[in-house]
Amino acid sequence: MSAPAPWYSIRQRAPAAAAQAAGAAPKAAEVFIYGDIGESWWSESVSAAGFVRELNALDADQITIRINSIGGSVPDGIAIHNAIKRHKAKTTTVIDGMALSIASLIALAGDTVEMADNATMMIHAPWTYMAGNSADLREQADVLDTWAQAMASSYAGKTGRPQEEMLALLTDGKDHWYTAQEAQAEGFVDAVVSALPVAASAAASPFDLSRFRNVPAALAPKPAAQAPAQPIPPAAAAANPPENSPMPNPVAPAAANPATPDAAAIAAQALAADRARRGEIRAAFAKFAARDGVAALQAQCEEDSDCTPAAAGLKLLAHLGTDVTPVAGHVVTVEDEADKRRDGIALALMARANVATAEQRRAAQGNPWRGASMLDLARSSVQAAGIRVEGMDKMQIVASAFTQGGSDFPVLLQNVMHKTLQTSYAVQPDTWSRFCARGSVSDFRAHNRYRVGSLGNLEAVNELGEFTNKAIPDGERSTITATTKGYIINLSRTAIINDDLQAFIGLASAMGRAARRTVEADVYNTLKLNSGLGPVLEDGKTLFHADHGNITTGAALSMLAIDADRVAMASQLDVGGNDFLDLRPAVLVVPIGLGGTARTINDAQYDPDTPNKLQVPNRVRGLFSDIVDTPRLTGTRRYLFASASEGPVMEVGFLDGNDTPYLELENGFTVDGARWKVRLDYGVAGRDFRGAVTNAGQ
Repeated sequence: MSAPAPWYSIRQRAPAAAAQAAGAAPKAAEVFIYGDIGESWWSESVSAAGFVRELNALDADQITIRINSIGGSVPDGIAIHNAIKRHKAKTTTVIDGMALSIASLIALAGDTVEMADNATMMIHAPWTYMAGNSADLREQADVLDTWAQAMASSYAGKTGRPQEEMLALLTDGKDHWYTAQEAQAEGFVDAVVSALPVAASAAASPFDLSRFRNVPAALAPKPAAQAPAQPIPPAAAAANPPENSPMPNPVAPAAANPATPDAAAIAAQALAADRARRGEIRAAFAKFAARDGVAALQAQCEEDSDCTPAAAGLKLLAHLGTDVTPVAGHVVTVEDEADKRRDGIALALMARANVATAEQRRAAQGNPWRGASMLDLARSSVQAAGIRVEGMDKMQIVASAFTQGGSDFPVLLQNVMHKTLQTSYAVQPDTWSRFCARGSVSDFRAHNRYRVGSLGNLEAVNELGEFTNKAIPDGERSTITATTKGYIINLSRTAIINDDLQAFIGLASAMGRAARRTVEADVYNTLKLNSGLGPVLEDGKTLFHADHGNITTGAALSMLAIDADRVAMASQLDVGGNDFLDLRPAVLVVPIGLGGTARTINDAQYDPDTPNKLQVPNRVRGLFSDIVDTPRLTGTRRYLFASASEGPVMEVGFLDGNDTPYLELENGFTVDGARWKVRLDYGVAGRDFRGAVTNAGQ
């Protein structure tokens, strides 16, 4: 093998002579990763290429990989992780001290992952330093996001948790630190093993943790006076690399002239520690000594020298919980009187204005506010605020209801309008949700949507037993940007005095319906861009384009034409061009005038266009699970979409996932009444051309 790099060392273990003679000894090897991993700007390390070559050449059935590293190069770390996963040997990774940043990903590559009980793991988002213009920085941010996606897949594969949950750890900008017990509870490691003394201590480690945030106090470096040098215990020495290895020692160096160890003193210390351990276990068990089986469990825990008081407490808790049935119960949250009053008034006004749902109308039965006018409500709010209304005229009462600090009249009106707005928005039908993907964006910047390339099929190994190197294909990207749409409406004091519900609730209902229609109109306006060929994608071509292979030869709506459209969609290749996606049409979108013909073709048992009424089976019967016909499209052009969950083509992205309009009340009036602003934050964009086909028709 070549000379080892500064941050790793690999050695083959010689089997015991007896086992070797019997021919049954497995080939074993040990790998040490102690230092900054791979090629990085903060160290003069070499890349992972040498490590991967040596590991691939290692002829072993069992490999133990010991790790004490605070991370390093992300691409090198991913390459090392994959190399370990590919090796034929049964691998065990052991975190001797630290596995931080990309080192944590390498640790998870083992078939079995162990962690010393005083070791530390940390997971965070990949990061870097760079200089450049705004385009360079955005491109680098996209690279970091791609790395995070790749790492999240590996973390999810180990823990069995959703990839989205793991991705959250890699994108929230925080450093997530774990003790051995916490890492085991989260599923990152399989077993916690005996500690290597001071192996995970920053005070005894050559590692500089200053580039990490919120470093646990236990890892913070201590003054030299608080961390005297210690001789390396035999247990730790056994875990260190072989002599002349370039790796750093995970423990503090021995004193210059260490004294000869006092065996009696060491034995006394060990006995004292064991007595203290037993005493803590007895104290924890004392209150439950009369319970069945507790005495036997206590004796078992005391005799097990590896059983800590904390572990004994968990065993006791599990024992006490045996055969215990949880007590059934529930918590009821009670509304206060102010909330009840506001909700009751809102339902009463909505029922009067005829905008309430059937369920809301039932809830309004017996409502004490049923039949109350808006002036009655204004007077009630002023009186509830402790203001006398005797001597006030109607205009003064309404003015006080708006301007007195203790009055809840503005809040009451906003509550009514908000409920009306949400109800009307919910019942207003739309069609875009039947063929578009629904997404979420966190702000008003352009947000990327990625499509990852795929690898080709496996290739035959040549006669020399060599495998072909396969390049990882580039992915594709699209973007979506949210904007704000809305307007302001006014409610005058005169409208309140006149009890003009249509000027109040009617406007709120109209706003709700208008908000839903606005999204619907924007989706179809986007689809109709460029003469019906849709928006321009990141490749500079329209969503539907001859180069995208999703435009079929113009033909009238018929069984044969739809079958040709189906074949075109199924023939689309993946991003890497390696295999067919085999997507199938699920939704047909046509102008309103073609809806009847479309449903006839989709439902007919036999081809309805066959001359002379011959019974030719309909080869596209039931092809579409949904047919959308809309007056927002004209002419004869039709669109076939795959299911949005399988092949998303267009997306409507809402700010923070809030897909309903928001209502705001303006205080400090410049008008004789109140002003409300309604807004909805969303964006519409094309995502991918592969899940759709269009035909201009005839």
